[in-house]
Amino acid sequence: MEAPAPGQRWISQSEPELGLGIVSGLEGSFVDVRFPAAGEKRRYARNGAPLRRASFHAGDQISLRDGTALQIDSVSSIDGALIYHCGRRSVPECDLADTLSLGGPQERLLAASTDDLQTFALRAEAVEWRCRMQASPVRGFIGGRVDPIPHQMSIAADVTGRLLPRVLLADEVGLGKTIEAGLILHRLNLTGRASRILVLVPDALPHQWFVELLRRFNLMFSLFDEERCAAIEAGDPEGNPFLDSQLVLCPLSLLSESPKRAQQAADAAWDLLIVDEAHHLEWAVGAPGVAYQVVEAIAQRVPGVLLLTATPQQLGAEGHFARLRLLDPDRYGDLDAFLEESGRYEQVAQVVDRILQGGGMSPEDRELFASHSPRVQNHAAELAGGDETARQRLVADLLDEFGTGRVMFRNTRAVIQGFPPRKCHLRELVLEAGTTPAEALARWLAATLRELGDAKVLLICRTRKLAEDTHERLLREINVHAVLFHEGLTLMQRDRHAAAFADPEGARILICSEIGSEGRNFQFAQHLVLYDLPRDPELLEQRIGRLDRIGQKGTINIHVPFIAGSEGEVLARWYHDGLDAFEHSLQGATQLLHSFAAEIEELCSCFNAKKLAGCIRRSQALSREVRQKLERGHNRLLELNSCKPRLAARMIERIRDVDAELDFERFFIRLLDHFGMHVEEMTHRTWYIRPDNLITDALPSLPEEGLTFSFDRERALSRDHEAFLTWDHPLVCAALDVLLGSPAGNAGFAFWKASGGEGLVLQACFIAECIAPPSLHATRFMPAMPLRVAVDHQGRDLSADAAFTRAKLTPGDPTRTVENETVRHKLLPTMLGKAQQLAEAQLKSLQQRATAAMRKQMDEEISRLEDLQARNPHVRPEEISALRDQRDALAAAIGATTVRLDAVRLVLRLR
Repeated sequence: MEAPAPGQRWISQSEPELGLGIVSGLEGSFVDVRFPAAGEKRRYARNGAPLRRASFHAGDQISLRDGTALQIDSVSSIDGALIYHCGRRSVPECDLADTLSLGGPQERLLAASTDDLQTFALRAEAVEWRCRMQASPVRGFIGGRVDPIPHQMSIAADVTGRLLPRVLLADEVGLGKTIEAGLILHRLNLTGRASRILVLVPDALPHQWFVELLRRFNLMFSLFDEERCAAIEAGDPEGNPFLDSQLVLCPLSLLSESPKRAQQAADAAWDLLIVDEAHHLEWAVGAPGVAYQVVEAIAQRVPGVLLLTATPQQLGAEGHFARLRLLDPDRYGDLDAFLEESGRYEQVAQVVDRILQGGGMSPEDRELFASHSPRVQNHAAELAGGDETARQRLVADLLDEFGTGRVMFRNTRAVIQGFPPRKCHLRELVLEAGTTPAEALARWLAATLRELGDAKVLLICRTRKLAEDTHERLLREINVHAVLFHEGLTLMQRDRHAAAFADPEGARILICSEIGSEGRNFQFAQHLVLYDLPRDPELLEQRIGRLDRIGQKGTINIHVPFIAGSEGEVLARWYHDGLDAFEHSLQGATQLLHSFAAEIEELCSCFNAKKLAGCIRRSQALSREVRQKLERGHNRLLELNSCKPRLAARMIERIRDVDAELDFERFFIRLLDHFGMHVEEMTHRTWYIRPDNLITDALPSLPEEGLTFSFDRERALSRDHEAFLTWDHPLVCAALDVLLGSPAGNAGFAFWKASGGEGLVLQACFIAECIAPPSLHATRFMPAMPLRVAVDHQGRDLSADAAFTRAKLTPGDPTRTVENETVRHKLLPTMLGKAQQLAEAQLKSLQQRATAAMRKQMDEEISRLEDLQARNPHVRPEEISALRDQRDALAAAIGATTVRLDAVRLVLRLR
């Protein structure tokens, strides 16, 4: 590669869509290149950089940033930077248009350096597939190693459809919030809208998140801890360690325990922040917790925020308000107003349900709702006039404008259904003379393990001390493979013990302290033992949720041993008989705890069977009342807003269509063969590859022993050792980038035996390139669309000529043809010029359609939000303003789309 110098223009062969780059700096063996059109910067190693010098010659046409077109008379240089002399004007190369497209294919053709027919066809297919991928509404969803489930797909599609996603994912325990977050961040990352992502999790979960993101989404996050930060700073004392990686995963405690690290994280300019188990963020009016303040400082500076919690009200209404305040401090600035608002939800839910059941809005409903919303008024009038298509639009607007808002999603088991039953086994233990409670529990546990045979058993208790004591006493009673899981172990030890428990031949029982009640998935087990029950019903649900999850196949048996007359009996009977909290998910747990906390505390201190029975009766009554109220109001609206069956069905159907795409599978196998891979079919849609004769080192590294992968989702879900190949897989994306960033297949030559006289036909593939910042996600409207044209030596358009499109071409040597002076200097330039005109005519039509589609979608959303804002202050003014700015920027980017010649083939027609 020519030695780069500041001010020179270069183009990225692997990312030509970035436009024309300019060398902005040199540092050691690295070169920094800025791409103004795309708003991107890249650093390359000088050796092997995928860069090509952008240089022009006398007679060439160039364009400047202001749109001026000039013809070059001569070229000179100063310190390696070119100066183009165009008449009286001298133009430094740094003034060239940033969207300028370079030649290449025609240069290879003129040099008689052409590829065979198969390579030319492979490149043409690659261009088509990349276009389809960029425009796909399920890009980023396809690649997840997950079974598309309606409620998860609905939330993922809804959230990623917003410009600035700031939401609380609060599905009940076991419904897959982590998968929802993974789908969201994967799509935002692949479409370029979130390149820098920070994930904050509890201390026990970094490795589990790391494995899930890598195994399910092929996302390689960097695990950060204090040791790693210190090591980075040792090499760059003035640097910010959080700028070292684009995708960062770390425990929240790393930031909450170090003001320095918290400030560095806040300064690191993220696109998306994800906080798991967000109910740990403690807040009170005037007294926010340290962790809350850390997250708040970052959230204020990040456009996208996802908070995850299965128990949004575990810290009460104040805590729930505080988490919503992190998402939208302008909307949630008044706690009292927030509490008052929830009283209006039941009436909205009744109207929505009536409409869904086939009815319409009553005059009273119209006065209350439609009179305050032009959109609701219009849809209500359309429905009353017999337009059934208006029914769903009316429901959607009522939910948006008068419902629970747009910042929280919560699905419940009652709605999702399909979960196995939970069966509670209360075990009252009577102390024998001379026996301590700990001894009685250990003997009962040993007897239960003998009774259950080889079944896996998860035991959760409150403290590390009790977990260790239970483990020690159990081993005195029975010879069993038992492992511990508590905060005193390192993350590696915890992961090792959890893996031993998951192994069918491994540990029989895992004994956990309370940290085992969050985040971990043990749905392969069906037996849960609960020692010393927690006082908080939502924490109890967290414990049960370790087994009661999507993927659980059998009945969940919950074993609750307690000593008669003890605190354990009070809590066990209150939860089981009073709240039915063991066998069914509890609704309104925070309100119930608030109502009975003092009474339960007194009973735990001084057991009284008669008072306990009275407490249980009142608990049953209040529990029914709270559940019914929530089902009629708040919960009902959340359910309707969280799972949108039609949206989910469309997404899943599109994913299934892509999964079944056999043409893509055949294309990709040919692509791997082109790169020199050893490819072997193992079984239907499953292949084995090995990098035996790989011709490039630009692909993701593969193990020397090879890799087995499948295009079949069902098979991949049941075989973790096999990769799941989709459009979204890094190997697929890299292979397309390498092929299309290289000259392979961009120049060809062939013979065509046909009746009539001899002649030439030029096939040209242009690509419509819309160069725009990734945050605009312009490819959803204007992907890198191939524009294929064919012209003969007389300038006739043969693009749709049936005789030529079905012609059987044969390979040949182009040397004699391209060295002909007439062909080289007259016919070929004329044919290329005609082809360019035809492509630009196609481009205008594409631009018109793309602009119309973009404006229709954006204007409709802006109109909806403007109307919605009048009734539902959940919609921030910044969101509407950002949409307007995005619409204008997209219009400008689509209007500036240019055509770039990607490949040419000269065909010599013979008699």
